[in-house]
Amino acid sequence: MEWSQVKVIASKELRDRLRNRWVLAVAIIFALFALAIAYFGAAQQGEVGFHGVDATVASLVSLVIYLVPLIALILGYDAIVGERERGSLELLQSMPITRAEILLGKYLGLAGALAGATVVGFGAGLLPLSAELTVRDGYHYAGFVLSAVLMGMAFLSISVLLSVIASDRVRASGAAIGLWFFYVLIFDLLLMGGLVMSQGKLSSALFGAILMLNPADVFRLLNIFSSEQVQTMYGLSTVMPGALTDPLVLLAIMLAWIAVPFLFAIRRFK
Repeated sequence: MEWSQVKVIASKELRDRLRNRWVLAVAIIFALFALAIAYFGAAQQGEVGFHGVDATVASLVSLVIYLVPLIALILGYDAIVGERERGSLELLQSMPITRAEILLGKYLGLAGALAGATVVGFGAGLLPLSAELTVRDGYHYAGFVLSAVLMGMAFLSISVLLSVIASDRVRASGAAIGLWFFYVLIFDLLLMGGLVMSQGKLSSALFGAILMLNPADVFRLLNIFSSEQVQTMYGLSTVMPGALTDPLVLLAIMLAWIAVPFLFAIRRFK
């Protein structure tokens, strides 16, 4: 593995995203949503103002589960298939660079753009309220942002794998949207339907294991079990097995979601 060549590919991908203002647009969207939810999140109860990081994170989790996977899937679906259709992939492969280096460079460049937009956006969104944050609030919010970055990287890995498998950009884009619908909208609906149909016979261990098959649910659980106050806002704490409520275990599962699809992508690309 020649890391200098990986760096060149990654730098090009990152520069392309910065040049087309993509990173700036996503960061502004995240900042506006973070500030609006932090300040106006309790408007339905007739109150306006910042009411603590726990309530803000609980509200932002639901929003991030919709936005970040969609952005990650759209960002990476044409990473390889797009180059193939434009004819630039053959030129790139004719150079003294391995396919693993090409794929890793592209992934790191896209991941850097996504992570930068997420960190800057959510960080800037809460910056006007920084005077009201305690040290504990800062750590909690930083943990939330980090978990959002990791979820984005997991869906980016899935998207890159899709880009390697797809035969053209149209099919890749359609599959990316389909995956977003499945993981964000359909997966939990099917799980809840199965839970109801089983009439309570579905064990908590099996229920928890099925949730681990969705990186969006892993992200949700990471933020639920990182704070006792947030746990009271969800009912999952009563049905999840103890082993899957440990943030370190959930973090390891999220890292596996990042690594496994990408390793499959490298193998298929080779």
